[in-house]
Amino acid sequence: MAAACASLCPHQLGAEVSFDPNRVDCWIFDLDYTLYPPACGLFGQIDQRMGLFIANLLGCDATEARRVQKMYFHDHGTTLAGLMHYHAIDPREFLDFVHDVDMSVLAAAPRLAGQINALPGRRLIFTNGDRPYAEKVLQALGLDGCFEGMWDVIAMDYKPKPEPSAYRSLIEAFGFDPERAVFVEDSARNLPPAKALGMQTVWLDCASEWGDRAKDDAAIDLVIDDLPQWLELVCAELAGSAALR
Repeated sequence: MAAACASLCPHQLGAEVSFDPNRVDCWIFDLDYTLYPPACGLFGQIDQRMGLFIANLLGCDATEARRVQKMYFHDHGTTLAGLMHYHAIDPREFLDFVHDVDMSVLAAAPRLAGQINALPGRRLIFTNGDRPYAEKVLQALGLDGCFEGMWDVIAMDYKPKPEPSAYRSLIEAFGFDPERAVFVEDSARNLPPAKALGMQTVWLDCASEWGDRAKDDAAIDLVIDDLPQWLELVCAELAGSAALR
């Protein structure tokens, strides 16, 4: 099925599933490639710095560093998790190094801020990055006042999405009902654990290099390719539902 950015229709592959905004009172968003587009190049900077960190750590060239980086990413959820597993690195040192990037590539997103603020209920960030980095991203986007809270990789005890423990700890920390929550994420492999806990799931297919890896169609309620456009439709539908009450 094509990305459903212009509709709230269900993502249908063998079974009837649908996204219903009227039963959501907790809106959970990933950060990177979800709240800003890949084209801005921010995560490209981080990707380069991860490779440099690995090259310096292992004393290898850039080609080998990239191979190791992507292997750890795929096998452990994040490059950091792989480095901690195999090399016992200090995670703070890694996070500080790779997030030392130029935030000026991010443009303020007032339309997105207005749409997020219009969503009824709680709004949370769920990211495999760390809080200091995420706060800088939100500030650059003009979204720093849009969210009640954040669950970052440090809060996850460095066991990142898609580790089921990351999702359970998020729910326990914020005390929401997963069956009344929706999770919006660009990496398809991070959606099944949310779906298994009862959340509705929205995959933002931004055509990134790794976005569709390990995609489980049964765990996706809706596919979109434009977050602001989709939120505009959601807000309109919610307003229409409220008017009928």
